[in-house]
Amino acid sequence: MQPTDRRIVEAQLGRSIRGAAEVAHRCDCGAPDVIVTEPVLPDGTPFPTTYYLTCPAAAAAVGRLEGDGLMRELQQSLADDQVSAAYRAAHQHYLLQRRRLAEELGTAVPAEIEEISAGGMPDRVKCLHALLAQSLACGAGINPIGDATLSQLDPWWIGNSCAQRWGSATQEPS
Repeated sequence: MQPTDRRIVEAQLGRSIRGAAEVAHRCDCGAPDVIVTEPVLPDGTPFPTTYYLTCPAAAAAVGRLEGDGLMRELQQSLADDQVSAAYRAAHQHYLLQRRRLAEELGTAVPAEIEEISAGGMPDRVKCLHALLAQSLACGAGINPIGDATLSQLDPWWIGNSCAQRWGSATQEPS
């Protein structure tokens, strides 16, 4: 991860980041809003959340949707066989992407997280933040619940200019 991106993400989270491999998605303003996290953190802790939503404005917007009951509504949508099958496929895609990342890093996915993805997949809707992060990182059509979450969000970056919020952090220093 580039030093400027690392600085922005740490400012977004208000803490140091561990095991960040790369930026997976950028907000329309250019700042990172999703990062890819290594399956094993530097201290050896297994970390199942491969796609991590970092933008506080996006996280707050998703939190409001969760508070408004969208998670329950989306959980009910899993009763539809097509939605359920697509959600299971999103889970498998998540696991495959993490395995590929581990191979690129020359490591293995720890056994304790080998079949664990994120957000409650493949049977529950547990964390819209993680599901949205997968949709942003992988694109539309991979995770139906993340896509549905995204469709319910107002553009979180409007009025939340990252360039203003993080200083000129979206530009490399000269």
